[in-house]
Amino acid sequence: MPLDAHLATLQQRHSALEQELAAAKTKPAISDNELQDLKRRKLLLKDEMERLRASAH
Repeated sequence: MPLDAHLATLQQRHSALEQELAAAKTKPAISDNELQDLKRRKLLLKDEMERLRASAH
């Protein structure tokens, strides 16, 4: 998979997690652990995108 396509896929997944996180914050039934997991997954995607961008330059 070309780098640009991979980055686009990661960005889409990151945006989806951001939307899921925003929706989860409005639900009183979600646990702190679930919120932390969503935030962790989002951060891991962001870190991977940054590493790929840095290695491309």
